[in-house]
Amino acid sequence: MGKRICIVTGGANGIGRRITEKLIEAGDFVAVIDTDIISGEMLTERYSKDSFIFYHGDITGQKVIDDFINTVLQLHTRVDILVNNACIGKGGLDSCSYEDFNYVLRLGVSAPFYLTKLLKPYFSEGASIVNISSTRAFMSQPDTESYTAAKGAISSLTHGMSVTLADKVRVNAISPGWIDTGAYQKDSDYRPNHSQADHLQHPAGRVGSPDDIADMVVFLCSEKAGFITGQNIIIDGGMTKQMIYHGDNGWTLS
Repeated sequence: MGKRICIVTGGANGIGRRITEKLIEAGDFVAVIDTDIISGEMLTERYSKDSFIFYHGDITGQKVIDDFINTVLQLHTRVDILVNNACIGKGGLDSCSYEDFNYVLRLGVSAPFYLTKLLKPYFSEGASIVNISSTRAFMSQPDTESYTAAKGAISSLTHGMSVTLADKVRVNAISPGWIDTGAYQKDSDYRPNHSQADHLQHPAGRVGSPDDIADMVVFLCSEKAGFITGQNIIIDGGMTKQMIYHGDNGWTLS
């Protein structure tokens, strides 16, 4: 397969950055939109224009999305891969304002919907969309409703779009659990520092890394995943499957 044309939102840091890197390593062209201009410029310096472009912008704005897509389509006449990764949380019932709640929904749900709508005529046959959801769509900590709501919605949007785009574009979601993204932020000297208890919360025996998610994105966008669509794949080291009781494995409630 030749060079695929890819879009990654929020692709300058964290999981999004590792997805960007993996796709470029696979020989693809990646267009990233992100609000972090420093990290975006760092990637621009690292990769050639044949492999990467960075667009500085906030996808909660419709005009920003319009201009970004126009920029991509001026360079390429089709899109093969769309990774809807960008999202943040702004708290919940105790700390999130009405405006902030709607900002998170625009970022994590409305933008992926609108990007897909704009790109529908330009998706190649066999194209793939991967939405980055979260295990927070199924479980929560207190005061996290904005993020939880966005991730629940993108999970549902995934199966909706997979049916609408049937026979042309496969649409799947990935729900990461605890992923340590420190090595893919601005601190190049970052070293993980997890306790034994942190690792033991995961039946897989460790906290996750961005590679765990990026490798699945690459697989889902490949021909080997041609029979997979409408799915939400949980990658959490088994954390959401392990029941934890007071007193088990050294865990106590304090």
